[in-house]
Amino acid sequence: MKKIEVIIRPEKLELVRRSLEQAGCTGLMISEIEGHGKQKGVIQQWRGEKYRVALLPKVKIEIITKDQDLEKIIKAIIDSARTGEIGDGKIFIFPVDNVIRIRTGEKGEQAI
Repeated sequence: MKKIEVIIRPEKLELVRRSLEQAGCTGLMISEIEGHGKQKGVIQQWRGEKYRVALLPKVKIEIITKDQDLEKIIKAIIDSARTGEIGDGKIFIFPVDNVIRIRTGEKGEQAI
């Protein structure tokens, strides 16, 4: 099993969510976050004054999936989140040792 953490642009959330649903992703968690990457934010202009916005709004999606579904989920995310511009986001993949469904006590892939 794997845990996928995805950081994307907020305006791409609905498109990514629909793509994940079509790819067979059965569950996910979504959080609104702020952060920056290598670019350290952006410089914006308002009424002739320039200012730096260091923390940009992003969305974090967390998914636990079976190993055999990993590649199709990653492809769905990339295909729906990519704009080709700086700030499209990142995908992080972690191993998951076990999952336990609290309600039934099921363990492993049956609990996903």
